[in-house]
Amino acid sequence: MRSTNTAGQAGRTRPPRTGPAGRTAVREGPTRWRLVRYGGLAGAAALAVTAYLGGVLPVWQPGVTPVSIWRGPHGPLVILGWLAGTGLLAGAWWAGRHRVPSTRWVLVTVGLWLLPLLAAPPLGSRDVYSYACQGAVYAAGADPYAGGVAGAGCPWLEAVSPTWRDTPAPYGPLFILVAGAAAVLGGTSLAATVALLRLAALLGVVLTAYCLPGLARHAGVDRDRALWLVLACPLVAVHLVSGAHNDALMVGLVVAGLRVVLDRPGRVLPLLAGGALLGLAVSVKVTAAVVVPFAMLAALPGEYRVRALARHGGVVLAGTVAAALAVTGLAGLGPGWVRGLASSGESVQWTSLPTAVGLALGYLGRPFGADWYVVPPARAVGLGVLAVLLVVVWWRARHGGRLRGAGLALAATVVLAPVFHPWYAVWPLAVLAVAAVPARWLLVPATVVSFLVLPDGTNLARFTKFPGTLAMVAGLVAVVVVAARRLAGRPRRGRAARRRFPSLT
Repeated sequence: MRSTNTAGQAGRTRPPRTGPAGRTAVREGPTRWRLVRYGGLAGAAALAVTAYLGGVLPVWQPGVTPVSIWRGPHGPLVILGWLAGTGLLAGAWWAGRHRVPSTRWVLVTVGLWLLPLLAAPPLGSRDVYSYACQGAVYAAGADPYAGGVAGAGCPWLEAVSPTWRDTPAPYGPLFILVAGAAAVLGGTSLAATVALLRLAALLGVVLTAYCLPGLARHAGVDRDRALWLVLACPLVAVHLVSGAHNDALMVGLVVAGLRVVLDRPGRVLPLLAGGALLGLAVSVKVTAAVVVPFAMLAALPGEYRVRALARHGGVVLAGTVAAALAVTGLAGLGPGWVRGLASSGESVQWTSLPTAVGLALGYLGRPFGADWYVVPPARAVGLGVLAVLLVVVWWRARHGGRLRGAGLALAATVVLAPVFHPWYAVWPLAVLAVAAVPARWLLVPATVVSFLVLPDGTNLARFTKFPGTLAMVAGLVAVVVVAARRLAGRPRRGRAARRRFPSLT
């Protein structure tokens, strides 16, 4: 009788347990994941409504500030919708940081979040209108690298931010070809051209989603968690998809190139193909070039050797250079796109670490009557430090951690670049998510920068220059102090260990 009763009790559904274990079981059940999915969807819907009420509309309104947004039509609703929508997306993203139900669940959830934003005006930046104008200029037979779109007769000039109307295009020839195709297919309709550019960005996100599981397999990390950390990030929905930034295409090509190389190390044709994909990424944005040396390491079928690097890594480099040259020739614009990179430094904001250092030095001189402007030399020093860091990271990645090294190289590029925009944070995120990096290193900075830009593209850094500069420099000082203390402590720990265990020496 006892065994029969026990079996009957085992067959019945037990009530939820109480206490910490019971609460964990409830949280991990279907209800939790429905809350995550539809909480994020509510956030996306709120952002879509915000885009219609006060997003990046085609008509430029000069002198827009946070105060005028608040006092304008639907101002309080726009600000509240932006805060609520971004907060809900970020909260849902954080809720899945440790694990998610399945790959299918991730893809369906992210797809639901993107739908409202695909049907709404762009959010967070007017760059997509610059893309459209550069494409229209190229389609008309002019050179977008020769000057700004204002002098080339762009039909949608009023939609472009005045900052970028007189500057040449800073993007690679592949993206100019994409923008030109969008302008041709969109005809005289700016909305159609923007929709096609958004489709190109969406294809970049899809390519990333397709290649991430393979990279996760090579790194030995949970593929579902890696997909979630990248695809569900609010920056992807708001800036890569809604804002249609070409970073989406660059990231997709970088991830694809790394996967092809890692799938078939030592094989000539796959290495050429992987290098070509990286060359296409460089032809969208030149910053993708920092990944190429790590892809050359990933091409080695065995341990690091200089001869093996020259043989197999050289194939990857050859594919990269060949693809970049081929696209440049196809576009018929010559090397002018390299000169256009200089215009990307027009923005001076404290969100770039070297720029913040330059601004801080300027502030220090004011009490003494010195009116110096040291942002350009500070940026030059930052680029020098970046070059050294890239070499150090590559050297440490020779014997393992190639994906991690590539992600750290992208992170260093983002931190030390002369200009920083929130969507740049997706570059290292897409690679570090499959490199066994603690989730908090990815979630905290991405969440913070998600709130830096208002729906109409107004950058809050413009109105927090002094406190933001001080905070940035204080953070740099703190990092330097902590690093110095750790380095100083290593020899002491080593000497103590030798005194305690003399036989080990």
